Amino acid sequence: MRLENKVVIITGAGSGIGKETALLFAKEGAKVVVADMNETAGEETVAQIKTNGEGFFFKLNVSNREQAKQMVKITLEKYGKIDVLINNAGIVQDAFLSKMTEEQWDKVIDVNLKGVFNCSQAVVEVMMNQGSGVIINTSSIVGLNGNVGQVNYAATKAGLIGMTKTLAKELGKRGIRVNAVAPGFIATPMTSNVPEKILEMMKEKTPLRRLGEPKDIANAYLYLASDEANFVNGAVLSVDGGLII
Repeated sequence: MRLENKVVIITGAGSGIGKETALLFAKEGAKVVVADMNETAGEETVAQIKTNGEGFFFKLNVSNREQAKQMVKITLEKYGKIDVLINNAGIVQDAFLSKMTEEQWDKVIDVNLKGVFNCSQAVVEVMMNQGSGVIINTSSIVGLNGNVGQVNYAATKAGLIGMTKTLAKELGKRGIRVNAVAPGFIATPMTSNVPEKILEMMKEKTPLRRLGEPKDIANAYLYLASDEANFVNGAVLSVDGGLII
């Protein structure tokens, strides 16, 4: 197993990519902390993990610094270490710039950008004391190329690329690797409300002629979290079916 006895925190693990990742990591031997705002969804993920693995649920609003610290405290009390943090939680509040409200801007910044700062800062001292650790941030092709109606989301996902590269430089000497994954259009609850016409257009633009599946991103996370990626640091791995080439 590629993650045997590793302790992994995954935010937004109640559904979609986060849930798929939690189940895959547990199958690969990790002890998984399922962090999510949705208690029902998070507990369901844990129930599935416990059929052949180990983990627990922590109700987390990533924009709340004290909750992030408490999550780390409880994880250490239970498992004694933290090997991997996957900053997967994210939201959208789409609108054209001329119509976007301050609340829409602030909500996306608080979760997608500040949330990553909060969780990363909460685990970094633990990882520095260990002399090892992995942080994986979830960017997006929208952070690389932009997208109409998503100025707030694009700003956060581009910001995560800058954060990833900066932390890779800061923390590499302490044995901590920091990388990002930039998913393309993935079939998740986040894209379930996108009109079918738009989804078909995205499929046509993608050389592989399909939307990604949550497992496609989970497998990328697995590679970056594993010892197979021991010399990968500061990278942004695009998993988009070739959409941006």
